[in-house]
Amino acid sequence: MASAAEQLAANLSLGVFSKATELKKRIWFTLGALVVYRIGTYIPLPGVDAAVMNEMLQQHGSGILGMFDMFTGGALRRMTVFALNIMPYISASIIIQLMTAAVPSLEALKKEGEAGRKKLNQYTRYLTVFIAMFQSYGIAVGLESMHASFGPAVINPGWFFRFSCVITLVGGTMFLMWLGEQITARGVGNGTSLIIMAGIVANLPTALASLLDLGRTGALSPFFIIGFMVLAVFVIAFIVFIERAQRRIPVQYPKRQVGNRMFGGDSTHMPLKINTSGVIPPIFASSILLIPATIAGFSAGGPGWLQWISTELSHGSPLYMAMYAAMIIFFSYFYTAVVFNPQETADNLKKYGGFIPGIRPGTATADYFDHVLTRLTTVGGLYLVAVCLLPEVLISDYGLPFYFGGTSILIVVSVTMDTVTQIQSHLLAHQYEGLIRKARVRHR
Repeated sequence: MASAAEQLAANLSLGVFSKATELKKRIWFTLGALVVYRIGTYIPLPGVDAAVMNEMLQQHGSGILGMFDMFTGGALRRMTVFALNIMPYISASIIIQLMTAAVPSLEALKKEGEAGRKKLNQYTRYLTVFIAMFQSYGIAVGLESMHASFGPAVINPGWFFRFSCVITLVGGTMFLMWLGEQITARGVGNGTSLIIMAGIVANLPTALASLLDLGRTGALSPFFIIGFMVLAVFVIAFIVFIERAQRRIPVQYPKRQVGNRMFGGDSTHMPLKINTSGVIPPIFASSILLIPATIAGFSAGGPGWLQWISTELSHGSPLYMAMYAAMIIFFSYFYTAVVFNPQETADNLKKYGGFIPGIRPGTATADYFDHVLTRLTTVGGLYLVAVCLLPEVLISDYGLPFYFGGTSILIVVSVTMDTVTQIQSHLLAHQYEGLIRKARVRHR
């Protein structure tokens, strides 16, 4: 990582960035697209009093609505056209990915190459529309039943409002899906991830101001705030270190003779990340655990057992911490098994003549991959538990803002690392093209 940073600094010092006009265009396009996204998060949904939704989130912000509002960058709280954000597309992508591992026909499409990927992307878009329609209709019905101390949330409830609400919210989601694809193709970084990160980062100043205000009022001591800042830097450095860490499995390709010439005999390695599952396990675990608290919050005076579950699964409770940790580890193994198939990897390696020194090709190689991946996933799951539980303790014991949760930190750091890596790749490619042009000029 240090060498990559030094290389980037060297490139910048040599003026490579100033000459990389294509990269600058991509960066400006990405920034412009994110500005368009942030403007859309302030365009209100027609016929809705956003103050009612804001009051509801203030009362029930610790549930799943608070987490959803965090991912939407406050668009849900303000009830704007981007209230659903790009989350239906994320849900559709995960569902299609899970179905690819379970349905043989979808798995065959995945192996078809570019044509198969295009079909899977098309299925993802169709499923996104269906999920967005379902969620937007639920929001429309829910808004009609919301009443605050100063009046109802919907001015003129009825089927016309539901229809317009569904059309507007689905259109906003599809526009963001298109915008994310444009960023990926014409900008820098993964567009979908950057949109989610932009929503989280946009509210970090407000969360930081809330933290400093707690220090001003005396709720938190200045030494605690300074210690928290130092701890945050340490956690970010720890996340960067683990996300960069790899287990490199050596791979050998045998020599082969074609005519009078020898080919092959190369030695390389196959990198396996410690955290193969990414940020999916914390998102799944927190979403499932926050559902009972959200239902109990909206059903005051409901069944006693529901209130008991909501109390026991509140932030900071021992049961919540234990279940949160267990579910993160479970989803780490589950999602890793979905995205990495040891048998398929071993077969591909065998097909191209590669082998791991000391391991027989085929089933033995697949077992070796499975053994290594199990150990890596154990370490990765424990790493996710540590990163996610530490903010939960601080939130429950010291009342820190919800935006400082482990999931938001993981997303921001991971997306930032991926974007910086792509910028480095563009700079190195530009420098390589410049060297080729100079070599051609000298040859002439």
